[in-house]
Amino acid sequence: MSAKDKTHFGYREVDSDEKAGMVAGVFHSVAARYDLMNDLMSAGIHRIWKRFTIELSGVRRGNAVLDIAGGTGDLAAKFADIVGDEGRVVLADINDSMLRVGRDKLLDHGRVGNIEFVQADAQFLPFPDESFDCITIAFGLRNVTDKDLALRSMLRVLKPGGRLLVLEFSKPGNELLSKAYDTYSFRVLPLMGRLVAGDADSYQYLAESIRMHPDQETLKDMMEDAGFASVEYHNMTGGIVAVHRGVKA
Repeated sequence: MSAKDKTHFGYREVDSDEKAGMVAGVFHSVAARYDLMNDLMSAGIHRIWKRFTIELSGVRRGNAVLDIAGGTGDLAAKFADIVGDEGRVVLADINDSMLRVGRDKLLDHGRVGNIEFVQADAQFLPFPDESFDCITIAFGLRNVTDKDLALRSMLRVLKPGGRLLVLEFSKPGNELLSKAYDTYSFRVLPLMGRLVAGDADSYQYLAESIRMHPDQETLKDMMEDAGFASVEYHNMTGGIVAVHRGVKA
């Protein structure tokens, strides 16, 4: 098995063709408590991060939006309001448990008509070329086995002038903040996961996957290499989270 056939699942090196199933197991486990754990882990700040991403997207009435790794539908719900009846929002997730939770949540809140639900792999998006005005992926790219392949797939289905927004945990710039964040991630998160979701291992993976994700400048370079133009990023909460924005020329 060559190094090319290996990838990381948290800190563990695994066969590339095994990672998707392992990540799926994590999200099958956490799906039912996903929203609650997001609020607890971030003290609700994840809502501010997502709101800024939506503002940065430039989505307008009548647009077509693809929300990849859309989870429980926070971004999709907001985009559905913005694009209106003339627009289209596709909530896509590779994990059927997460997709069911998101679909049920949005339907329960009366979100019908302009939202579609598609089980899809970010690396092989099942949409025609130039289908969307905007693509978002929030806290999902770090779980993708081949991020370069996924970025090229996203570029393909964007219309010329379309935008990609990647919201993801990143690298704090301050050393003291970084140390405090490490302590929180590796001590508090698994304990919280065990007490609230009955699953410490999945939140241990969460902490490890964040550390293995490319830093801000590396992800910017990856987006440019994939073909995106005008790539920029904005740090939030001291760099714990960053949102990258790129445009299809």
